[in-house]
Amino acid sequence: MNTSEPIAFLGGELIPASELSVPVYDGGFVLGTTVAEQLRTFGGKLFRMEEHLQRFFASLSLIDLTIPQAAGELFSAANQLVETNHQLLDAGDDLGLCLFATPGPYSTMAPRGASGPMVAMHTYPLPFHRFARTYHSGQALSTTNVPQIPAASLPRDLKCRSRIHYYLADLEAARRQPGSRALMLDGDGSVLEATTANVLIYLQDEGLVSPPPERILPGITVAATLEIAAKLGIPHTHRAIRVEEFAAAEEALLTSTSVCVQPVASLNKRPLGTGRPGPVFTQLLAGWHELTGVDVAAQAQQFASR
Repeated sequence: MNTSEPIAFLGGELIPASELSVPVYDGGFVLGTTVAEQLRTFGGKLFRMEEHLQRFFASLSLIDLTIPQAAGELFSAANQLVETNHQLLDAGDDLGLCLFATPGPYSTMAPRGASGPMVAMHTYPLPFHRFARTYHSGQALSTTNVPQIPAASLPRDLKCRSRIHYYLADLEAARRQPGSRALMLDGDGSVLEATTANVLIYLQDEGLVSPPPERILPGITVAATLEIAAKLGIPHTHRAIRVEEFAAAEEALLTSTSVCVQPVASLNKRPLGTGRPGPVFTQLLAGWHELTGVDVAAQAQQFASR
């Protein structure tokens, strides 16, 4: 295998990354029936892989999909991928890793006899150019006319690729304000999440507030952020958040795999708080540095033009 090319994992085998592909008749492509996890490395080491695997297998159970690989095999393969592919990066850089599974061939379109689930992993250099500036300037958000899919149609704890409503919501958000992302609301108008990110608000009288856990995807990054907050003595509670509360918060934050924690600068073109990263964000960002040994904001700035 060419050691100058990244490797990938497919169905139990390590292969050159250029050979990893999804057939056009695969159910993950045809129906979007794909369970997926996104991880990142810090200093070349995967962050909380065990927790991601637990959520991965829980999602597989929700769609009644059994795969041949056990968690231990996926754990070992993921670390082997990262160990090999990280060597192709410059010192100080880091990787994202995607793990996904599909039910396999969609029988209406697939060749006769094709069967079995597809399980794959691949890595990629983290897209720092997409978010490096936001550590200093914040991220703009917009509410849209695209709500979150009802829990009766798509379980909230299912981590999957069936997310075209995110795409539509972000299109509308960008039309309303270039560079903004969508803030997703439930059917009752309460705040749930941003597209591909959990949300937190900070209120002087309550501390950090996040939506009820049963109404959102259980985020591994937001859980780590709340662990950091607890060590800093910042209180936290779960409850429903109205849009007006979100807009009036002292600070609002996004948490996601690549970014870790990110400040919100505005909602619907109006500054949130001071419109700049606040002291709670600054403390939490420093906490991520302590937790991982990586200054994530400095790293993002360094490799934004990679």
